[in-house]
Amino acid sequence: MMQDISIYLPGILLAYSAFLLAIASPGPNVLAVIGTSMSVNRSSGMALAIGVATGSFSWAVLTVFGLSTILAAYAEALLIIKVFGGLYLLWLAYKSFKSAASSHDIKAAELAGGLRTPFGYFKRGYIIQMTNPKAALAWIAIISLGLKDGAPLWVAAAIVLGTFALSMAVHLLYAIAFSTPIMVRLYSKARRVIQGVLGAFFAVAGLRLLMSRS
Repeated sequence: MMQDISIYLPGILLAYSAFLLAIASPGPNVLAVIGTSMSVNRSSGMALAIGVATGSFSWAVLTVFGLSTILAAYAEALLIIKVFGGLYLLWLAYKSFKSAASSHDIKAAELAGGLRTPFGYFKRGYIIQMTNPKAALAWIAIISLGLKDGAPLWVAAAIVLGTFALSMAVHLLYAIAFSTPIMVRLYSKARRVIQGVLGAFFAVAGLRLLMSRS
């Protein structure tokens, strides 16, 4: 067993490193967590963060069980994910622009796209992650790095569970950091600018998804 660990540990650590690099650069998921934490409250941001992490876990499990084979056999599956993901990001952009255009502070829940329960924010985070085709492609690369041919099942479990823990920790950290009193005060002073920037990012990301060919 110890010999097996020494054989597969470098690949597992490489998968962890690749995953951390993938989530280090803010994407729609991270910005959604930040925006919700600042504009609504910490618990809503944390619920959305848990949804994102659960989506990442889902992609990891799907990849281990042959996502790359499915995408190779059904190329239109990735196209469908791109279309849904792009449209959803454009909807988020519309909500952010609507908030930025308002001269008064809209209800906190509406700033994040409507009245929602914690489970509603969880679902939003999950949808954002599961409609992101880059997440699927990133996971194919991560699993390819860490999971060698013939590797035992515990190696796949270590990669999936370890990255799930990392994703949960990183996204919850964003939710906590951006819901502090200082950040909330900053948001209240620069609400329209922040929502405008978020709207622009979501719009660009959505359009890039819809217009991408690969």
